[in-house]
Amino acid sequence: MPETTVVRAFRENNLMLFRSAMLGLPERRYPCVLMSESATELVRQLEHARALHESRAATPELAARLDRLAAWQSRRLGATYVDLARQPRYANAIAFFQSDLYGPGDYSRRDADLARVVPLMARALPEALIGAVARAMELSVLSQELDRLMLAHLDPAAPLSVEVYCDAYRGLANREQRERQIGLIVEVGGALDRHIARSWVGAALAAMRHPARAAGFGALQSFLERGAAAFREMHGATEFLATIQVRETALMNAIFAGERTPFAEPAPSRWP
Repeated sequence: MPETTVVRAFRENNLMLFRSAMLGLPERRYPCVLMSESATELVRQLEHARALHESRAATPELAARLDRLAAWQSRRLGATYVDLARQPRYANAIAFFQSDLYGPGDYSRRDADLARVVPLMARALPEALIGAVARAMELSVLSQELDRLMLAHLDPAAPLSVEVYCDAYRGLANREQRERQIGLIVEVGGALDRHIARSWVGAALAAMRHPARAAGFGALQSFLERGAAAFREMHGATEFLATIQVRETALMNAIFAGERTPFAEPAPSRWP
């Protein structure tokens, strides 16, 4: 499927072309979809994500190194927020962040599912919710790009430790990007918290479950259900997000200030 066909489908706001290019359906007449600013930004982020997924898939060594780093960072996250993870209110949210946002693995299927439903989202969802999804994709893309930059400063043959990690982190001298990453976590989390609190979101996800899986959107549906459940169980994410902002900002400042051990070594894992 040529990239130019998909890009042209989005730029021309043409649902018919999108469906024929992405889903392989016979050409029929479909209404044009007016792509809002948020939907257009979502498409742009999805295109970036697709390029990252393709380079990962083409380079097994890169994929292995990314997974190693992601697993280490996920364990660091778990250690930093172990107090929240012990509270039933926040346990699933911490697990969701570790597994679905910062954990190792290939998320290309989830993002491809999302790309396929953008025209439907543009027609059916509020602009604010589409904007939240676009910011979530920006966070995902930024995190992947930061991990790749980190790999350039890490010896693939050397063990990963707090000191080694902090030296590489500091060596990138990209405070603005790190601040943006933290800001997006809080922004996206706050937006999801507001929308998921609305009763129709849970009802819509439940109604979509079987049709989505039957249509091949299982990866996206599962991701959405886990995220919605995690935020719903918090009964308000303000305290959770404020804690993340304070702790992550403090760690960032400590690393850029020259501290080499601002947190303890994460527990070992099965990743080499």
